Amino acid sequence: MADEPDPQLNVPIGMFEDIEDLKAKNAALAAEVKALAAQVTAFAEGGGAGPGEASEDGEAAAGEESADETDAEEEWQYPPFILLLDSPAYDDELRALIEWVEGVLVPGYLAEPSADARWCHLWFEHPVAVARLHAAWLAWQELTDPASCGYTGPSVWHRDHLDPALRELRASTGPFAGCTKGEHQIGHRLPGLVPSAWSHAAD
Repeated sequence: MADEPDPQLNVPIGMFEDIEDLKAKNAALAAEVKALAAQVTAFAEGGGAGPGEASEDGEAAAGEESADETDAEEEWQYPPFILLLDSPAYDDELRALIEWVEGVLVPGYLAEPSADARWCHLWFEHPVAVARLHAAWLAWQELTDPASCGYTGPSVWHRDHLDPALRELRASTGPFAGCTKGEHQIGHRLPGLVPSAWSHAAD
């Protein structure tokens, strides 16, 4: 009951989550220290392995740990930044990016375009937009996984990645500056209808 927050205190909920994370890390470190202390005591009392054997065990454990880290790196490789790719890898990555932008970003975060908040339904034809949106997507993939970033990852993603990217993209001087006038306006749409050029390829 002592761990429960006092309802009278006006403390952000995120702070309690941070405290819980710190408690878990502290408990893990305490367990590690206890295990190491037990090994030292056993060795001092003559019940442990000799120095040579302990060294070999340590080297073996280090080797296993290094192999585990290598395996983990091989299992997950961060995708490269899209502007570094050539076709057909670029095309594949762009398709995946379009699915994320049109499936997550457009319906969830974009209001109706205006002079102060521009958007182009052909955003994927603007290299600057592709670069900024791909960077935001890479960050989203990393920061929405609680295993790698805890509970604060999504908040960090919104603050440090999404909000600045949308400010730059939708500004009157951004890459869509010419998309509310001239020939660009003809084919534009309100966010909500998703253009999927390749989905109509069979038609």
